[in-house]
Order: sequence, then C-alpha cells, then structure tokens
Amino acid sequence: MFDQISTQAHKLIKLSKNKQNSSKTKVIAITSGKGGVGKSTCTANLSYLLAKDGHNIIVVDADIGLANMHILFNLKTINTLHEYIKSEISLNNVITKTQYNNISLVAGKSGHAYMADNSTNQFSRIISDLKNLNKYDYILIDTGAGLNKHVQEFLDVSDEIIAVTTADPSALTDVYALIKMLSTRKKRLFLVFNQTKNYNYGDTITNSLINLAIKNNLNRNFMVKYIGNIVADLNIATTSRLRKLYVKELEYSQGTQDLKKLVKNLKDEIK
Repeated sequence: MFDQISTQAHKLIKLSKNKQNSSKTKVIAITSGKGGVGKSTCTANLSYLLAKDGHNIIVVDADIGLANMHILFNLKTINTLHEYIKSEISLNNVITKTQYNNISLVAGKSGHAYMADNSTNQFSRIISDLKNLNKYDYILIDTGAGLNKHVQEFLDVSDEIIAVTTADPSALTDVYALIKMLSTRKKRLFLVFNQTKNYNYGDTITNSLINLAIKNNLNRNFMVKYIGNIVADLNIATTSRLRKLYVKELEYSQGTQDLKKLVKNLKDEIK
C-alpha cells in the first residue's frame, strides 16, 4: 500500500505543469499519520502567522468527510469542496473569505460518505485550479489523518509536506509509515512535534526516526527535517473550542512563540 504511487495525481501534475511552473503559489500539505494530534489547529494558526507576514493564504480543508476547518475559523459555510468537485459551483464560489486579513478557505463537507472511486483525481484537481490563479502565496492543505487514497492524492500534488505528530508511540508508528511511503516519491518531509516539553525533545525523536529509516534502507536521498515543536498548553485547546486562533488571542504565550519559530524555520527552508 505504502509503495503504491497515485498515478492519477501524477497525471494531473503533468497535464498542468506548464501553467503551474509560472505560478508564484507554493502548495504545502499539513498531514498526520494519526488523528487527534492537533494538525488542523496547527494549520489554522500557521495560516494566520503567514498572513500576518503579508502573504496571501488560502486553506483547503481536505479532511474528506471529517472537515472542521470552518469551525476553527468560525464560519458558517454554504459552498464546500464537495459541491465544487461535482461541478455544481464555480471556483470563485467555493472560496470563502475569513474574518482574518489575507486568509481564505475552501471548506470541506463534514459527515458525508464518499464513494470509493479509484478512477479520477477529482479531489486534488482544485489544487491545480487554485494554483493556476497565481493569486495566492501559499495554499495550505489540511489533509485527513492516515494514509488513505484521498490523503495520498493531496500529498502527491504538494510542493512541501509538513507532518504534525506527538511523542505518543502510536503516533510515531504512523508517522514512520508516512516517512516510508514518501521516501519513494518526494524529496523531503518537515516534522512538527505538538504537545511536547521543549524543542530538544522533538529533535531527539526526529533523529531516532532518521536512524530507523537508515537502518531499514529507506531512500538515503530523502530528507526528514525537524522544523519545530509546540509546547503542551491547555489554553490552546480552549481557544480552539471557542472558535478562535490561539496565536491571535494568546500572542505572548509559549505556544505562540513556538509556532512563530516554526514559521521562520519553514520559510527559511522553502524560500
């Protein structure tokens, strides 16, 4: 499963290559092997800090069937990715402005069961369409957890991938499975450790994962890069429940300072 390449997504990249080569837009997928590690919260707050730096951001809620990004942005959306892929609405109509400057959202549809369909790249097509607008500096894709075909489809069309994880053993097992899969099809993966004690804690675990990959003879040209941690803080979960962004509401908290460092490291890597 992990070694199977999504040929449909690669065809999409090839078909739109000429247009996308001239686009200024960088596509960053934020993913996780395991659910409940704070991936969506990280994505929403990351978008705010990038927008605050003057970048034009659009977030795509690609957690198929379990969308929640509209809740974090405190939006009541009508149009979603579901209607767009069914060609019921236009690209402009699926884009919703948030209350925050320079941040737009393509909302997902929660609670909808999608039929298994291996014949098309229907979901990731919107990434190509948004990139061809050449309007946004960053497209942030909030993928679902795990490694199902929908997640792989979005990872394939991303320029960069950030994996959010915790030090929980099951989360580390899942993120290693992600490393194994991506090592055959991407150049690198950025790691973010959430709910950790300090920066060094995540750095130590990252080195252990890299050593495991070397021991198991994974592609040595594939790079796993640790770009930061976010400290454990109950206030982060509280602000999310209130449909607010903690980097805005808790500007001087340790969690906000951690994410600011993470953003700086990310921008230094992809500039």
